[in-house]
Amino acid sequence: MAEVQVQPGESIESALKRFKKKIQKAGILSEIKRREHYLKPSVKKKRKAESARKRKS
Repeated sequence: MAEVQVQPGESIESALKRFKKKIQKAGILSEIKRREHYLKPSVKKKRKAESARKRKS
């Protein structure tokens, strides 16, 4: 879990910026996007095969 302590005299904007950097570095954002919608295993397999075909051509 990403956590940021707001320093005395620090603006909320700068603390938020540090928090976003921490989340990005930890890979939490990409993990959320990946898990946003459930894909059935058969659909995953089809998409993987499609992307492989696109790379080959």
